[in-house]
Amino acid sequence: MNASPSDISTVRLPAEWEPHQATHLAWPANAADWPGKFAAARWAFVEFVRHLAATEPVRLVVNDAHNAQIARRMLAHAHVNMDAIEVHSFSLDRGWMRDISPCFVYDVHNRKRCVRFQFNAWAKYSNYERDAQWAPFIADTLGLPMTEAHHQGRNVTLEGGAIDSNGTGTLVTTEECLLDNTCQPRNKGFSKTDYETCFRDYLGIRQVIWLNKGIAGDDTHGHVDDICRFVSPATVVCCREYNPRSENYHALEDNLERLEGVRLASGETLACVPLPMPAPLYFRGLLLPASYANFYIANELVLAPTFNDPNDRVALGILAELFPSRRVIGIHAVDLVWGFGTLHCLSHEEPA
Repeated sequence: MNASPSDISTVRLPAEWEPHQATHLAWPANAADWPGKFAAARWAFVEFVRHLAATEPVRLVVNDAHNAQIARRMLAHAHVNMDAIEVHSFSLDRGWMRDISPCFVYDVHNRKRCVRFQFNAWAKYSNYERDAQWAPFIADTLGLPMTEAHHQGRNVTLEGGAIDSNGTGTLVTTEECLLDNTCQPRNKGFSKTDYETCFRDYLGIRQVIWLNKGIAGDDTHGHVDDICRFVSPATVVCCREYNPRSENYHALEDNLERLEGVRLASGETLACVPLPMPAPLYFRGLLLPASYANFYIANELVLAPTFNDPNDRVALGILAELFPSRRVIGIHAVDLVWGFGTLHCLSHEEPA
């Protein structure tokens, strides 16, 4: 069902740490996303599901009956709590749920609804038509009203990994992802003002913090969930590279400088906690977007990617201090990241 923009004139995009109704995941079905590592990536995904299903419901999307059978068998082998798994059948192209899902917002009466942004496969791949239909399908399945995001008479394209919210009206994103008009354009010609207007109208955002670039190896061209994440209404973690010879060094230092002294819409000063980067991770000659910032905040847990790196322990320790009421668990992600994304990219929270 579709709602008009006037119906959502006052909305709020909740923060990820707010209570979840469920986590949405898609069973990995496209072997081309993990060539040579598909089986290993699936088992890493199973480990992700195992921890989530122990603490909250999981809505698991499967492409067909064959994949549903494989998923149930592998999950059962890993002793996953199957009572927490709700299977939905829908054929997807890839299934990176962070980017293809609608934004779940609360209206002025605290009712949950969906905002749909268009998906164009990061302006990079041609097979995305089925992924682009996931948002209306799940909104209809859940019986939630859905609004299409428009601006200046155009549908607005946006992926969930391009933004991160503190739940109180502030959002962080990157210029590289949203303002690029040549490499991987989402909305050609859009300015910062255009995006800020759209975020205000459809997500209730009063303040947008613009960072510069994402990390090298990220095929989304600058998603913010690989570099900077809110961990409380007035605190972010932001990736920092301490090796000046790294190709990420200058971009990440610039991002940290932009965050210094930021005043939030609430009037508070933004606190910024540096999060280390793992050593560069390559496979088949390609630099992969390995980042500890791609963690997922569940109801009782924080699940963070790890990369067989000495900084795994450092990053998990930082997150544990920032989330004292949640258990912080590392999920081996060396195989997952060959798909150019890890835990946060694979998941999307559905607020309670």
